[in-house]
Amino acid sequence: MTRWRERWSGAVPRSAVVVHDLAMVWIVWVVLHRVRYGVMVSPPELPLWSTEIAMVLAAQGLVFWQVGLYRGLWRFASVPDLWNIFKACALGLFAIVLGLFLYNRLELVSRTVLLMYPFVLMGMLGAPRLLYRAWKDSNSDQTDAASVRILILGAGRAGDALVRDLRRLGSYQPVGFLDDARSLRGSKVQGIPVLGGVDDVAEIARETAARLLVIAVPSASATQMQRIVAACERSGLPFRMVPRLRDALEGRSLSGQLKEVAIEDLLGRQQVLPDWKAIRSWLGARSVLVTGAGGSVGSELCRQCARHGARRIAMVEQDEFALITVLASLRRDFPDLEYIPVLGDCGDTAVIRHALDASQPEAVFHAAAYKQVPLLETQLREAVRNNVLATETVARACREADVGTFVLISTDKAVDPGNILGATKRLGEMVCQSLVDPRSTRFVTVRFGNVLDSAGSVVPLFREQIRQGGPVTVTDPEVTRYFMTIPEACQLILQASAIGSQEAIYTLDMGEPVPIRLLAEQMIRLAGKQPGRDVSIVYTGLRAGEKLHETLFHADERYRATAHPKILQAEPRAVVVSEIHQALERLREAAGRYDLATLDLVLRRTVPEFQPIGSHAAPTAAPTTVVAFPSHASRKN
Repeated sequence: MTRWRERWSGAVPRSAVVVHDLAMVWIVWVVLHRVRYGVMVSPPELPLWSTEIAMVLAAQGLVFWQVGLYRGLWRFASVPDLWNIFKACALGLFAIVLGLFLYNRLELVSRTVLLMYPFVLMGMLGAPRLLYRAWKDSNSDQTDAASVRILILGAGRAGDALVRDLRRLGSYQPVGFLDDARSLRGSKVQGIPVLGGVDDVAEIARETAARLLVIAVPSASATQMQRIVAACERSGLPFRMVPRLRDALEGRSLSGQLKEVAIEDLLGRQQVLPDWKAIRSWLGARSVLVTGAGGSVGSELCRQCARHGARRIAMVEQDEFALITVLASLRRDFPDLEYIPVLGDCGDTAVIRHALDASQPEAVFHAAAYKQVPLLETQLREAVRNNVLATETVARACREADVGTFVLISTDKAVDPGNILGATKRLGEMVCQSLVDPRSTRFVTVRFGNVLDSAGSVVPLFREQIRQGGPVTVTDPEVTRYFMTIPEACQLILQASAIGSQEAIYTLDMGEPVPIRLLAEQMIRLAGKQPGRDVSIVYTGLRAGEKLHETLFHADERYRATAHPKILQAEPRAVVVSEIHQALERLREAAGRYDLATLDLVLRRTVPEFQPIGSHAAPTAAPTTVVAFPSHASRKN
């Protein structure tokens, strides 16, 4: 008996399925003809086996095989399988009629039987499959006492699929659904009752002795997710969520695998969907080079290029561990592509020329930069050397090599800069403008702000502070920033590159700003703690160079919509090429002498809108107007 159960606890053997299906064809064909001719006074003699029956079985069996009826498993039979069976029966009938017509002109073949045949056969083939699945599901329900009792929030398709997966695992026992749709109250999904609404989760969890809550509403908006998570928190139970389809398709979550609710699930904005057709059309079969390839944005940019059609990826990175890490990850996930790792500083002319010669790229993404605002306020020389001089080195080398597109990854802090990061990135933008030649490389600038969970960003800082029990430090209760995920930031870069015209500046419509105070509170709650009770929030005051809010475009940068509804293009401000080149010469000389006074003076004169906040005295500058369009915070890559 044990062996029998072990044998039949898995999939039904394919040979047994073929025998079953052909037996059903034989039974249906013979029985329908006997019933049809049984009402006649002198019915013809109908043998149980004949050449005609053999032809019927052969024709129908070949159709079954060609349609792919034996590629599926009875264990997972569903409505699409029934449709596939009906197609096989209908096509089989056509093959049978054709064969018998050529053989004996359909002698003794009833037209009534031909009409009934595909429908009856579909029932005879489909019913055993569905009964087998129901039997397997019922056996899965017989879980042991140690199984985890689960309450599912959401009785839609995701909840239905989740129950099937949980039953197959066997170690979890769904005890009920919660859904706000009143029409579902009292009904059952997969035999499990819908017990109430989402707001009833705390009470129903106690009544059902649930030990885990699962949110099965992958299409919920940020506002809806905030309400659902708040209800789960009131219950005091741990909770997980079914991953969104997009996360599964892009490899950030495994299909069918539960994940913790992440902070991006609660942000007050919808992710921007790129135009994949335009991106693949532009990127397909190209060779690309990424500087700063080991950083948060640089490494994800490499992955996005690999996923969407690049044939060769060159990676320039000065951190050897970061380079070998991203290289190993890419080779594991995309083994068919060609990779060219280059260890070195992209500001070194020899390094970047070697990388360009080795890869012959058609597009270069310059992601290498220093970007930590408080640190750079005291590291002027390195900020200028990396964000300005290295940018000029890479951009000029690309123009000399006649690279098709050069993409500078900038920050919204370059707009009316109030810190060293913003001023150096703004000068980097101006350097690219000074190198524009309509007959050569196309220069594109992409600005964006806070990138969730990137190295050095506020999210990992808050997470570590919460892990240590607090306090969580927020600069000011009123400070706001705009956020996007790392993959979304990289998709913006690729989308803008595909759209980009010469000397264009692009940015993303980021929706509504998120108060950093609210972000901290939500992260504390996601950790299963209460703000102010378990983990305190301390306001430390704005640091040197920090603003309460950011702006997206300078007043003189007229912006307009692009082919993508969520990407905006600004008209760059005019620059005097000779002045930029002179400034670069002076900056390079001053950097060589570590002359901070000259570096500061040249930076202020070349970027006149630079008005230092905090530790620097702001020079007199022409006033600017804040564009009435929201922006987002400093780039975190």
